[in-house]
Amino acid sequence: MRALTFTVPKEWEQSKLKVFLRGYCNLSARLLTKQKRVKMGLTINGEHGRANDLLKTGDVVCVNLPDIEKDIEAVPLPLSIVYEDDDIIVINKDWSMPIYPTAGHDRDSLANALFYHYQIHGVKLGFHPVYRLDKDTSGLIVIAKHGYAAAVLSKSIEKEYTAVCEGVLKGEGTIDVPIRLKEGYTIQREVAKDGQRAVTHWKVVGGTNHHTLLQIRLETGRTHQIRVHFSHIGHPLAGDDMYGGHLNGIGRQALCCSKVLFVHPVTGHRIELTCPPQDDMMALVQ
Repeated sequence: MRALTFTVPKEWEQSKLKVFLRGYCNLSARLLTKQKRVKMGLTINGEHGRANDLLKTGDVVCVNLPDIEKDIEAVPLPLSIVYEDDDIIVINKDWSMPIYPTAGHDRDSLANALFYHYQIHGVKLGFHPVYRLDKDTSGLIVIAKHGYAAAVLSKSIEKEYTAVCEGVLKGEGTIDVPIRLKEGYTIQREVAKDGQRAVTHWKVVGGTNHHTLLQIRLETGRTHQIRVHFSHIGHPLAGDDMYGGHLNGIGRQALCCSKVLFVHPVTGHRIELTCPPQDDMMALVQ
C-alpha cells in the first residue's frame, strides 16, 4: 500500500476533508470516491477520516492507496529504466514493443515486462501510462504506479520528439492545421477543416541531402499528429508508409519521444529526462 501524506496549512483551517483533498491535494473526484470504499483509505492523524470532517492546521491527512491486482501476465522481458521511485517509472521504450497486450502481442508488451519487474520486487502496483506512444515509436514513456500520480501528471507533462522526415527542410516553423479520423478508417487520420485543432512546432537540428533531423514540440496531442502534419507539408516521416513515407533504410516511422519534463506528482520536484533516438533513425542522417 502506498501512503500519500499531506499536512494541513493554516489557510485550509476548517476546510472539509473532501474539499482539502480535491483542492489542495489535487485528488480527482473518481479517486476520492474509490478511497471512501477502502478501509482506512482516508485518515486524519491516524484515525478514519470522513469526507465532511473539518480540518485543523497541522492535521496530517493520509491517502492510503491499496495494492493493485491486474490480470496481465508477467513476462521476463528487457526494460530500459530511465527513472523510478515509489510513484512513477519512466521507460525508454524500444520501437518494436507495444504498450498493452494485443492480439499477436499478448506476451511482449511493456505491460507484460513491467508487471514482471513489479513481481520480482515483491510489489503490486498499477499500470497507468500518462500518454501513449505508437508501437513503432521509440523513446520515453512515463508510467504512473497509482491513480493519483496519473491524474496529476496528465495535466502537466511536457514532451519533445526527435524525428527524421523525407526531403530537406530548413530553419524552423509551425504547422497549424486540424486533424480528424479519416472517413472509413479506424486508425488513420487526415487533415480536414472540420477536424480538431492541432499545432506542431518544429526545428531542424541536422540532416543530409535526402533526410532532415527534427526537434518537435506539440502544442496539442492528437493521435498521429506529427505523422499527419509532416505528410501534409510533403515531408512524411521516413519509414511511415501509412502516411506516404518510404521504407528505404528503416522499417518503421522514424519518431522518438526524446525528452520529458514534469513536476513530480508527490514531491513537487521538477524532473527532466532525455534519451537518444535509436540507431536505425540516426543512420538515416549520418
